Amino acid sequence: MDKVREITKSLVEVKEWPAFGAGDTITVTYKIKEGEKERLQSFKGVVIQRRGTGHTETFTIRKISGGIGVERIFPIASPFLESISIDKHGSVRRARIFYMRGLTGKAARIKEKKHFK
Repeated sequence: MDKVREITKSLVEVKEWPAFGAGDTITVTYKIKEGEKERLQSFKGVVIQRRGTGHTETFTIRKISGGIGVERIFPIASPFLESISIDKHGSVRRARIFYMRGLTGKAARIKEKKHFK
């Protein structure tokens, strides 16, 4: 099993991203290939969970688009990820906030963390 990890670690390049967790509102910019063309698209939403470690780590983002909840799972080591920017740090008590799926409107708000310098 360790040999598999060593080989994948040497093959997969993991970029350095800012520290974020569940409850944070982030914007992910990623590449989309359509035939011969390549374009960038952004996805802004709340991080529902982070799971896995190392090159197999993924994170799930949820947003409401046209009154419908949309979730997207991104691998952290994906070569298609261009940038991750943190818009707000949310204050939540859990590492996986699946209860957000059942909330709408004002109930779906997350308190913002206060940062004192």
